[in-house]
Amino acid sequence: MKLIHFFFLSIFSLSAFSSNDVLKYVNSFIGTTNFGTTNPGAVCPNGLMSVSPFNVMGSADNHYDKDARWWSTPYDNTNSYFTGFSHVNLSGVGCPDLSSLLLMPTCGDLDVDFHHYGSKYKDEAASPGYYTTYLTKYNILCEATATLRSSITRFTFPKGKSHILLNLGEGLTNESGSYVRKVGNNEIEGMKLLGTFCYSPQAVFPLYFVMRVNKIQGSIESGYWKKQRKMEGVKAEWDKDHGKNKLYTNYSKDIAGDDIGVYFNFETTQGEEVNVQIGVSFVSIANARENLEAEQPKCDFNATRSKAEELWRNDLSKIEVKGGTEAQKTVFYTALYHALIHPNILEDVNGQYPKMESNEIGTVKGNRYTVFSLWDTYRNLHQLLTLVYPERQMQMLKSMIGMSEEHGWLPKWELYGRETLTMEGDPSIPVIVDSWLKGLRDFDVDKVYKTMWHSATAAGSENLMRPDNDDYLKLGYVPLREHFDNSVSHALEYYIADYSLSVLADSLGYHKQAEQLRRQSLQYKKYYDKEYGMLRPLLPDGKFLTPFDPNQGANFEPCPGFHEGSAWNYTFYVPHDIAGLTKLMGGKKNFVNKLQHVFDAKLYDPSNEPDIAYPYLFSYFPDEAWRTQILIPQLLERYYTTKPDGIPGNDDAGTMSAWAIFSMMGFYPDCPGTPMYTMTVPTFDEVCIHLDPRWYKHKELRIETNRPKGDIPAIIKKCQIGNKTLRGYRISHKDLINSGTIKIDCTSKRP
Repeated sequence: MKLIHFFFLSIFSLSAFSSNDVLKYVNSFIGTTNFGTTNPGAVCPNGLMSVSPFNVMGSADNHYDKDARWWSTPYDNTNSYFTGFSHVNLSGVGCPDLSSLLLMPTCGDLDVDFHHYGSKYKDEAASPGYYTTYLTKYNILCEATATLRSSITRFTFPKGKSHILLNLGEGLTNESGSYVRKVGNNEIEGMKLLGTFCYSPQAVFPLYFVMRVNKIQGSIESGYWKKQRKMEGVKAEWDKDHGKNKLYTNYSKDIAGDDIGVYFNFETTQGEEVNVQIGVSFVSIANARENLEAEQPKCDFNATRSKAEELWRNDLSKIEVKGGTEAQKTVFYTALYHALIHPNILEDVNGQYPKMESNEIGTVKGNRYTVFSLWDTYRNLHQLLTLVYPERQMQMLKSMIGMSEEHGWLPKWELYGRETLTMEGDPSIPVIVDSWLKGLRDFDVDKVYKTMWHSATAAGSENLMRPDNDDYLKLGYVPLREHFDNSVSHALEYYIADYSLSVLADSLGYHKQAEQLRRQSLQYKKYYDKEYGMLRPLLPDGKFLTPFDPNQGANFEPCPGFHEGSAWNYTFYVPHDIAGLTKLMGGKKNFVNKLQHVFDAKLYDPSNEPDIAYPYLFSYFPDEAWRTQILIPQLLERYYTTKPDGIPGNDDAGTMSAWAIFSMMGFYPDCPGTPMYTMTVPTFDEVCIHLDPRWYKHKELRIETNRPKGDIPAIIKKCQIGNKTLRGYRISHKDLINSGTIKIDCTSKRP
């Protein structure tokens, strides 16, 4: 579908972007197909509320349908049938949930069946904090924007009978059930049950909402609908609506059910605008109303949009780049945009939030964050936030620690106060350790250390983070006990967590525990099979799994011992001991050749986390670092583009985007939980990161690159860090932030 920047052409646009406005470099349609699972809807940075076009149900013309396959996004760019705006959406995740409160404008006779009331659309456009499209079936212009906890949509209707529908029965969540009550003909309030994320049947939670229809002229008539159960025999004769959507035209009290909705009828004049405001809360209806009234004291679409744009402009401008192409700037700033969606705030304007795995309500000073997709984001996203948005990362750390105080465990994959236990490992540990080592220390580290130590040592039967800890602690590895039990993947994650915790233990003076953890982190060597030169699943008796196919697991094929990947995707995933792995493989030459084979044979998977740091591992050997510096631009060009499929698969709550951001800036945190980066050639001639003076003593970090002219691969010749020349290609966080200016001179000659 051709993307038209409608706001440049329309009288509804507030203003055209200035030539230097960073917002013009965000294309929020990037990642909206190829299973990137982002959406082009309106959201504020790390905001609770988001408003997305919903086009994944109701028509055979759609390429992807949420009810025909496993589907985890409200929008796909290849689809063409719009059935409303969904509210409170997830970005870049692999399991379906949320994306409910479907709001749809229609004209003509009232029809509440989404198979019928949906519409084709054109003139679709989006920018940070704003989305618009035109429904061709009805000639309705639709626009949406958002605050942190509320939304406002503006519908411009033709003349005639018009309607606004709120469908509470559909969405992406696997849960069902909702209720709603009228507050007046133009206002409703209610609750929608959400959850069951990634096979977690008990991880459910309520979303409370208040909705207002603001029509200046004329009256509004409202009512309900509910899908009636199918009846047989005599009962079917008594109820002509059985199996159908029943309209409740003379009933105005509360209503509840699995498939219910609310309709608003009114007459409109040609070009009449009708605004709909929605406030949400995960605490109560009263809080949803308070959020709406606090953040939208007036029903003013343009003012709300302007505030959303200003929030994005401030956040995106924390990093400035010069040089590079327009397309590269678009890839960069769109990636930064996607990296600032999750985790998002959970608390209401009064500070209240649902406590972790509890029926209690807590109150927080500052922000309480949610949507911690930590198996993904512990690898690079939180390192990005620590560097560029440290105050936000500190609030996220406090949120994670608060969850452990309420629940007894740090989060693994937390979603709106519920632990989904999705994926494996103990991913909070490297996040907290990494941030603490980089100076974010506004918490009781000894208390948190005890929580992490308990997680590392508790018996598997009572350990939410490490359910196979008995085997791990006794044998030094996790054996394959079931055919597809992801045993090697589990253990590799534990090794990384233990190494991170060992570094923290040493820093705190717990030297014996540090040594124990360090020894445990090196037990990955048990998996190394000299025959294949790879990590190979082990059985309980210590023997290797036979037969063994190191290629099995590609393209998310089920694979013994490995989760969402093959042995090739995991063998080099011991970033805390590259020297030890190199020795196992017989030295540098064998290590480098085997790693190069991953890329030459197209075994590298840029869309899955375990191997995304592989390109940087060459740089552990200074005379081989040129491979990293040539490979990174190639991977960026191949997998990150300005097209809707311009992310290499699932964005994983911003993880894939964070990889691109770091790689384009010229350095990458390839070992989680370690305050080090590996340098490479930046995409841009100049990168300026504006550092937060509350956390860092320098106001900015500037990276200047002098590269060969022409389309020639650039290789680092010299890297000047402040007044010192960098030896090798690894730089500490301390040296990075205190350097002031990093000057990189490049050549086209390989060593």
